Amino acid sequence: MSTTTTTPTSPAPAPAVEDTKPPTWKIPVTLWVFGALALLVFGLGSESGARSTFGISTGGDFFQIPPASLPTQLTAIVMSLVMLALAGVATGYVLRRRQVPLWVPIGFAALFLLAFLVWAVEGNQISFTGLLAGSLLLSTPLVFGALGGVLCERAGVINIAIEGQLLAGAFLSAVVASVTGNLWLGLAMAPVAGLLVSVVLAVFAIRYVVDQIIVGVVLNVLVIGLTGFFYSRLLSPQADTFNQPGTFRPIAIPLLSDIPVLGPVLFEQSIIVYLMYVAVIAVHVALFRTRWGLRVRAVGEHPTAADTVGIKVNRIRVQNVLLGGFVAGLGGAFFTLGSVGAFGREMTAGQGYIALAAMIFGRWSPTGALAAALLFGFANNLQGVLGIIGTPIPSEFMLMAPYLATLFAVAGLVGRVRAPAADGQPYVKS
Repeated sequence: MSTTTTTPTSPAPAPAVEDTKPPTWKIPVTLWVFGALALLVFGLGSESGARSTFGISTGGDFFQIPPASLPTQLTAIVMSLVMLALAGVATGYVLRRRQVPLWVPIGFAALFLLAFLVWAVEGNQISFTGLLAGSLLLSTPLVFGALGGVLCERAGVINIAIEGQLLAGAFLSAVVASVTGNLWLGLAMAPVAGLLVSVVLAVFAIRYVVDQIIVGVVLNVLVIGLTGFFYSRLLSPQADTFNQPGTFRPIAIPLLSDIPVLGPVLFEQSIIVYLMYVAVIAVHVALFRTRWGLRVRAVGEHPTAADTVGIKVNRIRVQNVLLGGFVAGLGGAFFTLGSVGAFGREMTAGQGYIALAAMIFGRWSPTGALAAALLFGFANNLQGVLGIIGTPIPSEFMLMAPYLATLFAVAGLVGRVRAPAADGQPYVKS
């Protein structure tokens, strides 16, 4: 008599969570409004015959490119028409009931800023290469913070504590570098500070299932209070001992740094910027090209299904929270070792929240977060450059520009996006 042997099969993978809701009209309407505004104000509102001049080359380039002198009105009109064309593209996607791809709002925002720049520089000259280099520098902490948020939220944990992680990294890196006289040791301690903040976040949010947003806000306030206390009691009265770390000098990569425009912008930066390049590539590859990244995304989308196939959900979440704090803390070193050369009270000035917005604008993707952070860094640097050349734009408005860009990006240009399905939901194994 024959017997039939049945082989147990592994459970079928859980279906992907799809966004079945119809695409929103928020993006096309926003693009049409701001495109028309750009045409009226920057294009038709500029003086006919005026020119805006932008320096291209620097003294050490392989070959020199003469400054670009652009007709202000014509250039702004052309950019505005391209923006309106992008609004039409977004409208076409929505009419076909498809989500607007990320490149449309990011490209629109970049053109809007460039049209604004041409209009604001009317009759003046600035270094476009210097503007881009400064924008990359200012976006560095935003990129590190956004990457830290991506690592946490892809695993299902909301990380509001990015501000505290950046500030802790800035504080500890300055103190250690000052006491030891070693910038590299200070740089190494910055991610440790972010990691310590993440330990508290992981314990309360994952182990004790406390509301993740509340824990993040409390951690930000805690770090602000602790660093402010030590600053007033230790760093400020004994600055020579505890608050004189110095800064990393720019490192020019041979040959590459001599390429016009790209060289000074990308290859003549400090070690912290180069680490940012590595971090973006490493996080992207790890999340989307490795088995570990597949498990992380499974935990963030469907933790119950991940648990049924043997994935330790909370272990993965703890690892990612700690890794996210490590990366964000490294960005904190930019404020002290890469820019100012000393720690100041609340010197991050809300950059952690802008990094959170860059993560959302970038749709929880490392490359998208990089693009959004660069956009915000450009807006931040632009207000400083335009203030120097003395444009008629009120200085108060220019100081608001980076934060207005953040609000418009998250509330308008990015439209409706879907976070990881289990983001912010604690997992308690039944």
